[in-house]
Amino acid sequence: MQTVDLLIRNIGQLATIAGEGPRMGPAASELGIIENGAVAAIDGRIVAAGPESEVLAVVEPDSDCAVIDAGAAVVTPGFVDPHTHAVFARTREDEFAMRVEGRSYEEIAAAGGGIRSSVRHVRAATDELLFRNGARALDRMLEYGTTTAEIKSGYGLSLEAELKMLRVISKLAEHHAVDVVPTFLGAHEFPDEWRDDRDGYVTHLIDEIIPLVAREGLAEFCDVFCEEDVFTVEQSRRLLLAAASRGLRPKLHADELHASGGGELAAEVGAISADHLVCVSDAGIRAMANAGVVAVLLPGTTLSLGKRDFAPARKFVDAGVPVALATDCNPGSSMTESMQIIVSLASMVMRLTPAEALVAATANSAAAVGRSGSVGSIEPGKLADLIVWEVVDYRAIPYHYGVNLTRMVIKRGAVVSGESPAAASTDGGSR
Repeated sequence: MQTVDLLIRNIGQLATIAGEGPRMGPAASELGIIENGAVAAIDGRIVAAGPESEVLAVVEPDSDCAVIDAGAAVVTPGFVDPHTHAVFARTREDEFAMRVEGRSYEEIAAAGGGIRSSVRHVRAATDELLFRNGARALDRMLEYGTTTAEIKSGYGLSLEAELKMLRVISKLAEHHAVDVVPTFLGAHEFPDEWRDDRDGYVTHLIDEIIPLVAREGLAEFCDVFCEEDVFTVEQSRRLLLAAASRGLRPKLHADELHASGGGELAAEVGAISADHLVCVSDAGIRAMANAGVVAVLLPGTTLSLGKRDFAPARKFVDAGVPVALATDCNPGSSMTESMQIIVSLASMVMRLTPAEALVAATANSAAAVGRSGSVGSIEPGKLADLIVWEVVDYRAIPYHYGVNLTRMVIKRGAVVSGESPAAASTDGGSR
């Protein structure tokens, strides 16, 4: 008998999503549902998950075990949000109002708004302000079920400011319950002082900033905004190959506003993911499928920008590309921390089935940040990162949108949001 300090019983639908990840094709809709299930953990890691009778036959609660009655509700892995810009100095609701009035993203940027507006604010901000804002965003993410989140730099665009952002992200990783994955995005835009020497800025990133980021171990990934009027395919290639030579694995903002060849480049350089992909070409989809690149789709951004065409999720699934979902939480084009609303949008506007959307927000999102070995599914050896829902059918998660349906969020075996274990253990009613 294995002694455990967490036991969740009376689970109506236990969506384990167990097995090798990421999921693609028909496997992208396999949730591995176990009815009348249970999960047991010790020291933050799962030791048993399956039918309740089988779990209870091999585990024994210790004297301080948190025993949680799920009330015949759904239990899933915690969400993984693989694309956020959650550290920033100020929100940009003024730009939101301008978009509603008919101004385009490009027009707002040309007038001094957009990313460069956030750059000016971050450069002037204290570390304490950036940390406070980032922690507040992570708090909200956690409440809505996100237990692992990637955070990018990219609002500094200078050596000093990029390092400031990355050090704040590192501090958040040390102190917050949400596990934080750091990504360097110094190639998010061209800063004002380099607008007339774009190739010079690329060289500055390669020769000065990337080596220092790598030497200090401040990031795992290097991302580039490969797009018309931002970084060309050739500039992006130079940056990503230089970063990879320093141990930073490539990611791309790709084909968001135009078919710029980002999907093809992601495959060429061995990127772990290509993100956005609203305008990706069929050739880009084929290249990503052949290279095993995860497609991270951001429907909240498309919605917030007031655009009608969303990323072609069904094309990716049909082509055998693993699809992940993310909030793109940022002050300019997707001001949300809720992976729940993203899962709903994935089904409502991108036509992913509820099962495909849940896989995209867990197992495949974990793969998009190199975390398949520790999170994204419910199976022995992985972190006990779990959501106990207020629903008895997993399809209700995308269906009942715009509200928080989490009853309890568990991170590394501890309840971090929602009901306490003592309160939960007395509630056996079906929700």
